Amino acid sequence: MKKVITYTGAEAEDFASWEIKQKKLPPDYAYFPKTFFRKGFAFVFYHLIATPLVFLMQKILYGERIVGRKKLRPYRKSGYFLYGNHTRAAGDAYAPSLVAFPKKAYILANPDCVSIPGLRRVVEDLGAVPLPTSAAGWRNFREAIRIHAERGHVIAVYPEAHIWPYFTGIRPFPSASFRYPAEEGKPVFTFTAVYRRRLFFRLPRVVLFIDGPYFGREGASARENQEILCRQCRDAMTRRASLSTYRHVEYRKIPDETQTIPEDQKIASGAE
Repeated sequence: MKKVITYTGAEAEDFASWEIKQKKLPPDYAYFPKTFFRKGFAFVFYHLIATPLVFLMQKILYGERIVGRKKLRPYRKSGYFLYGNHTRAAGDAYAPSLVAFPKKAYILANPDCVSIPGLRRVVEDLGAVPLPTSAAGWRNFREAIRIHAERGHVIAVYPEAHIWPYFTGIRPFPSASFRYPAEEGKPVFTFTAVYRRRLFFRLPRVVLFIDGPYFGREGASARENQEILCRQCRDAMTRRASLSTYRHVEYRKIPDETQTIPEDQKIASGAE
């Protein structure tokens, strides 16, 4: 029997199964390792230990396959932004690493990820870039994104923000998260998870489709291009998501009890 999840709206609800007490980040949060030892450890841990384990885990759990990765090759040195649909917990934390391979992917993440006692450094070394928890921290965060882009890094973003496990559609997302590539002039690619049924396995197969590059429009302002990039990516992700042929979780929308039903609709529907 399929798991059924009910929801009222498409943007604010989060169905991640973990409960973590979020810690406040300081406004001057250190987004980059400062010592040679930390940098060396992060490199070895990410490339020689974590990435091979992630590859095996994604293959075993999801039978994951990536389609279209050759589109990224011309931009390996200059760097790019990746935008994906947020439909797995651990799976989404690791997928950008395999998409960007052999480069490291830096993932914009909820600050919960660095709030787990004893795991903060590990999560950072895996590429997590936590969002600030205060208005004072945004300037420091924005500067970190600029430096990543300047260094030709791969930056991954989940614009839907919240996790809806195995959801086969694309939820509404704002253009604000496309401000970064619009301002930095970097190419944008999408990686959309599509689900297929697997015999003898409980979890469905995941196929990641890569589309792009998208650059916005030459001569347009940064604000105009973030709208253009948002529209281009939403269209590409929606088109790919329609290729899912299996629903591991059933999502059912229910009426929001806080909304007032007009009298004429009440009469037409028989509502009291």
